[in-house]
Amino acid sequence: MASLRLHIDGRIFRDSHKREVVMRGINVAGDAKYPKSPDLPSFVPDKFFEADDVSFVGRPFSLEDAHTHFRRLRKWGYNTIRYIFTWEAIEHAGPHIYDEEWITFMIEVLRIAKQYGFYIFMDPHQDVWSRFSGGSGAPMWTLYAAGLNPKGFKKTEAALVQNTYDIPAEFPKMIWSTNYTRMVCQTMFTLFWAGRDFAPKAIIDDMNIQDYLQSHYIAACTHLAQRIHDAGGLENEVVIGWESLNEPNRGLIGLQDISIVPPEQQLQLGTSPTAFQGMLTAAGRACEETTWGFGSFGPYQTGRELVDPEGEIAWLLAGDTDIDTRYGWKRDSGWKLGECLWAQHGVWEPSSDTLLQKDYFSKVPQTGKKLDYEIFTNTYFLHHYRAYRDAIRAVCPQTIMLCQPPVMEVPPDLKGTIDDDPNMVHAVHFYDGLTLMTKHWNRLYNVDVIGVLRGKYWAPAFAVKIGETAIRNCLRDQLKFLREESLKYMGNHPLLFTEIGIPYDMDDKNAYKTGDYSSQTSAMDANHYALEGSTANGFTLWVYETENNHEWGDFWNGEDLSIWSRDDHELPSGGGIRSLDPNSPAYSESHSSGEQPEVGPRNLKRALTSPSISSSFSQSPKGYRAAEAYLRPSPIYVSGRLDHHVFDLQNCTFTMSLTAEAATSTEAPTEIYLPEFHFPEDQTDVAVSGGKWELEIDESTKGQRLLWWHAEGEQDIKIEGVKRKVGEYSNSGEDVTYLEQCQRGQCVMM
Repeated sequence: MASLRLHIDGRIFRDSHKREVVMRGINVAGDAKYPKSPDLPSFVPDKFFEADDVSFVGRPFSLEDAHTHFRRLRKWGYNTIRYIFTWEAIEHAGPHIYDEEWITFMIEVLRIAKQYGFYIFMDPHQDVWSRFSGGSGAPMWTLYAAGLNPKGFKKTEAALVQNTYDIPAEFPKMIWSTNYTRMVCQTMFTLFWAGRDFAPKAIIDDMNIQDYLQSHYIAACTHLAQRIHDAGGLENEVVIGWESLNEPNRGLIGLQDISIVPPEQQLQLGTSPTAFQGMLTAAGRACEETTWGFGSFGPYQTGRELVDPEGEIAWLLAGDTDIDTRYGWKRDSGWKLGECLWAQHGVWEPSSDTLLQKDYFSKVPQTGKKLDYEIFTNTYFLHHYRAYRDAIRAVCPQTIMLCQPPVMEVPPDLKGTIDDDPNMVHAVHFYDGLTLMTKHWNRLYNVDVIGVLRGKYWAPAFAVKIGETAIRNCLRDQLKFLREESLKYMGNHPLLFTEIGIPYDMDDKNAYKTGDYSSQTSAMDANHYALEGSTANGFTLWVYETENNHEWGDFWNGEDLSIWSRDDHELPSGGGIRSLDPNSPAYSESHSSGEQPEVGPRNLKRALTSPSISSSFSQSPKGYRAAEAYLRPSPIYVSGRLDHHVFDLQNCTFTMSLTAEAATSTEAPTEIYLPEFHFPEDQTDVAVSGGKWELEIDESTKGQRLLWWHAEGEQDIKIEGVKRKVGEYSNSGEDVTYLEQCQRGQCVMM
């Protein structure tokens, strides 16, 4: 059997030359969360509930545009893709009805990705269960199978959905994430993980709803894996791994008292019902709920609000048996439509609206053992993960499995157990929550959230870090803690941060009005500094989105985290070193494919007269979207053991140390991605402890890399490039200044 293109050796990745591989990756693409036909981003209400008759063919982008996107990402130094797909894309029309046209299309996209040498992990993505409960993931028929009616979610606030919001453009920022603690999402995840224990009456097609949902989900993913396997030339060559369900949530499992908001609930925004209040409003009852805002120090209570569904319910009505007929399943007679499923299990009494068992979800029904997130992760989550892993491995026996436990929680205790799989990766998500929720980069203070969650401080006030240096170090130390925690609980495995990123629409989209991306640059630089110091094996940044614009962001729930936007320029190579002739075919090709032309002496006049760049700012100016922070040097292949690496953006200096067991071979040097913007060939100084090096430009992608042949033992390299002010290449006057400098003959050209 031929050697694998990528394999795991303890806690690191290695290529076929036995070099250590550092995953420098990106999530591709956010567009995959919603259908292409009809085109239904989260702010479009039309045809929203016609969910069976949709198609994801064309997501994340067309075959014609795939080369443009993959070439761009390779030029930017990314070698890894977390490929986003949803359960809905596979099985939207009904149980066991797979969209073979979409699968065929996706296989062709993967074949194009293979041409660019990417490592790809498949990501079965979900957010708050489904598009129809305010996120992405599961098909709508899964909600019907659970006895729920998506058309009843709006008035009951069982889920907040931008598509059905009165004015979608005014959908509150980040409120979608509160759906995790609203009735629909709590119910669906409880049924998915533990329906047998907590909803034994929910029988459909002679099986409990837990088995029904899990078996369909796993079968859909396995079918996709089988098609990729059968296609040939993809498995282990470009598709090298499968991640488990994105951001699993426990639902109601482990809540000790559903009549209160649990103290561990970190997010409250807008109306904040208790789990019991959510059951009541979903059953048509009016409830007065607390309301919350999110400020510089986290959530704060703003008042109270009456949520009155006026008798409308979030459950299917007793007469809605046509739903069962449509999808061909048979619901057990003991499961009554038109009534809250939890009331049917004795949690509360509908005739008097009395809570009977506030601790119903607090313990395992059969044993009475207390439940919490730790027990959930080590039992219910692991039971599903094992079934999913074994099903995928039955098709792809050599594939790498990425295990993603609940976000921000202690991982499962797998070290030294039968689940301590040598071909497993620990997938972790991390966001700077204060920046994400407030959409503001606070240079004065931030909070050690992981430290608070792990009980590191006597009081949360001690977790506050003052000053930008302390903030950067705090982010780094949180990621280092998660790496060490992984080794302690999961075992000796690679760790990937498969999601990390920043919001670009900070400060009410101020950068889009002024072109000044300095806050975004500082935040992105701080996140990458944290990644470099984490000792993790890499990351896949959230997110690349092909339709992003300044008005709607990522086209999904008001989020705006894409590193690329149609309304922004791409960062010029080497500060304008390599230009495009406006009369050349390459220039025309870049415009037709959505690429932005690089500014140089031959197209300067056109750039200056273009309405998209204006020194008067009479129109929205274009900036470079903080690209100087994420287009940063990084080791890709290391001939030896990578000991340390960091990029100092302020001084444009990259340092790296490694330990080599033997001298590098001619065909397998250490390789470092070296972006031309920071390191143009004639303005780059390289100092090495020994050996020889050279710069190389990939002719197909125009990406630059440094190749280093060195001896065995401890080795160091220091690379210095063009030092600029942070945010210099935003458009708050600086971009115009650059153009003016070119007119004066002051900018550097080759």
